[in-house]
Amino acid sequence: MNSAGFKADLHTYLQEGRDALLWKLEGLSEYDVRRPLVDTGTNLLGVVKHVAGVESGYFGVTFGRPFPEELPWLERTLDANADMAATAEESTGDIVALYRRVWAHSDATIEALDLDAEGEVPWWHPDGRRVTLHRILVHMIAETHRHAGHMDLVRELIDGSAGARQENSNMPDQDREWWASYRERLEDLARKFQQG
Repeated sequence: MNSAGFKADLHTYLQEGRDALLWKLEGLSEYDVRRPLVDTGTNLLGVVKHVAGVESGYFGVTFGRPFPEELPWLERTLDANADMAATAEESTGDIVALYRRVWAHSDATIEALDLDAEGEVPWWHPDGRRVTLHRILVHMIAETHRHAGHMDLVRELIDGSAGARQENSNMPDQDREWWASYRERLEDLARKFQQG
C-alpha cells in the first residue's frame, strides 16, 4: 500500500470516531446531553466540545494552519475544565456545527499534507514537539476513540443505549431481560471475591 492508501485508512478511522461521538448525542434532550453522571462531571456535549477544540489545535496550529474561529474555552485563564462542558448559551446544535467545521478544517489539512509533513505541537514538551502528520493522525484517532468510549458509558447510564455505531453496535443482539440476567451473573461472580 502506498502513502495515500495509508493516509486514507487513518482518515477513515478518525472519521469513524467522529461519527461515534455525534451518534451518542442523537435523540437526547439538552438536559440529557449535559448531565454530569460521574464524579468528574463528564457529560456527552462537553466531550464533543473538548474533542472539537483538541482537534482544531492538532490539525491547525501544529501545521501552521490555525482554525479560523476563536475558541475561548481553550485559554488557560478560564476555568480549568471549561472545554468539558457547554455553556448555557451553547446548544447541542451549536457544538455539533462547530465540530463539523473543525472536521472540514482538519480534513483540508489532511488532504493538503503528506504523512511525513512536519509540524510542531507548542503545548508539548520541547523535546517532543516536532511531529509528522502521521503521528498527529494516530494521536487524534486514539484521542477521539478514547472519548467515544467515555461517551458510550455515559450514554448507557442515561438511557441504556450502547454500542459502537448505529448500523452495527458490535454487541450481542439480546433483549434487556438477557442483559439484566447477564449483569446479575457477573455481580454474583464478583461477590465471591468480596472481602468481608
